[in-house]
Amino acid sequence: MQAIVMTGSGGPEVLVPREVAAPRPGTGEVLIRAAAIPILFPETLLRAGAFPMASPPPVVFGHQVAGEIIDVGTDVSRDLIGRRVVAATTGTGSYAEFVCTPVGNTTPIPDDVSADDAAATMMSGSIAVALLETANLTGTETIVVEAGATGVGSYLVQLAEEFGAAQVIATAGGSAKTEHAYALGADQVIDHRTERWTETLTASAPDTIDVVFDSIGGTTAANLLGAMTPGSGRMLSYGWLSGAPAQVSAADLLPSGLTLTACAGPAWQQRADRARAEILARIPALAPPVETTLPLAAAARGHELVESRRPLGKVILRPDATV
Repeated sequence: MQAIVMTGSGGPEVLVPREVAAPRPGTGEVLIRAAAIPILFPETLLRAGAFPMASPPPVVFGHQVAGEIIDVGTDVSRDLIGRRVVAATTGTGSYAEFVCTPVGNTTPIPDDVSADDAAATMMSGSIAVALLETANLTGTETIVVEAGATGVGSYLVQLAEEFGAAQVIATAGGSAKTEHAYALGADQVIDHRTERWTETLTASAPDTIDVVFDSIGGTTAANLLGAMTPGSGRMLSYGWLSGAPAQVSAADLLPSGLTLTACAGPAWQQRADRARAEILARIPALAPPVETTLPLAAAARGHELVESRRPLGKVILRPDATV
């Protein structure tokens, strides 16, 4: 079968198309014929060597896939054969024509949802649902969604009002993403590429931000504390696009009675996993999630696109596509 092998840590060029043996499902596993494979932003960091791989290179790369179950291992019902699913791997193996993964890592794709859209939505959308549930909004809060035009932020903006936000302030980088955040439903958008955007927000809304969904991390998180509502303001930290987690200590939070919740780790991931079916069911009511589809062999080009941060939607690899 055709697959994309990560030959070592480095730039996109380490993702090389190769013919490899097709996997066979073991106990508790299913074999999926891949139809759509999302390129995830965290994968670009993993490929570059920022985080350790689950298996050392050379290895078939990739974490998620959408397609059809065509075979099952022992202890798995054969009734699943023919079912369309979106699935997570155990850390490698999804950039391929055929993918094996534990049956518990699969989620059925609704009949009215395409494989492309399911692949594009599952990770970011399920995290957004879990974040909104954790925020426990009541219908009165003003929230800030960092990086609200793409990825998890785009789903937070789209779903926030339904989950209880009264006003949505998003940040975005550049005019195209600012316009897109408005189109997704933000009430106000601030360009976070400007040097002092946190000061702009704090000055325009002092002590009135109830919830911050922090995906930027670094020093930005501490700079926003002055805009948060004393006594009830809460920050949900789930990413570090800046390259570092939120630089916030208890000493920063205590004077105004604020809280920071770390949305990470195995228990948090389990909560996001439980939201997969819910977000897949919502796809027909959401903005189209896919921007670009590429052949599987063009995985390196797809990584270049994702790293540029230009796309507003997901980049999808398709094994059946041609250059």
